[in-house]
Amino acid sequence: MDRVVLCMRWGTLYGPEYVNVLFGAVRAYLPGPARFVCLTDDSSGIRPEVECLPIPDLGLPDDMWRVGAWPKIALFRRDLYGLRGRALFVDLDMIPCGDLSVFFTHGQGLMAVDEAPWRTGLLSRTSPPETMSALMAFDLGSLGHLEEKLRAAPRVVADRYGLEQRYIHHEADVHGYWPAEWVVSFKRHLRRAPGIDRLLAPRQPPAGARMVAFHGRPRPADLVHRSPGNRDRWPHHLGAPVAWVAEHWHRHGTDPSAL
Repeated sequence: MDRVVLCMRWGTLYGPEYVNVLFGAVRAYLPGPARFVCLTDDSSGIRPEVECLPIPDLGLPDDMWRVGAWPKIALFRRDLYGLRGRALFVDLDMIPCGDLSVFFTHGQGLMAVDEAPWRTGLLSRTSPPETMSALMAFDLGSLGHLEEKLRAAPRVVADRYGLEQRYIHHEADVHGYWPAEWVVSFKRHLRRAPGIDRLLAPRQPPAGARMVAFHGRPRPADLVHRSPGNRDRWPHHLGAPVAWVAEHWHRHGTDPSAL
């Protein structure tokens, strides 16, 4: 089985260092052969070992590049530059922290993160699944209808679903979700409660975790460099770099002092 790790970068929210660090981490945590491909509108600054390819044109209006991450749907094109095999898509603000090979062999069809348990409140424990597009495995070319339907009427699709992951949830046959212990949320599982976070640093990923998700703020680079002020969002507070995030950043591609 051919294995392809995919990421995407467009605009300026995430610099090329995110691609470089992700590549380094994937190389460290994914034993055996695999291609690493970045679909991007700007390959400058990305390390030469990364295969950079243009983001396929979906005919999206400008606002759909900024809200909802709709360009991700290009991943499902029936012929994505001739790539074949099993793909693992990883958002740039994910931090690999364990063996990634299981994401290629666990389940079949489209596999994704179930975001529902990360919602606050007791009801989230029993709510139906909510597909998150930050970490998906799928067979390349098998979900071409998603790209074709969006390309045919992007505004209609966006008005109906709002976010690309809701579109995926309702229009794709999601076969299953990753085990909860494999993918942990920095915000929900690792950072401390407000007030306590002024005294104690965020927890390290637990044993058994293979990926840490940074959905929204703070983002990994916010926790790496030294700068005045709060690195988190009120009422949370992080006044210093997070040691294990900075170590990851330095070890897998970028010197934190360069940020």
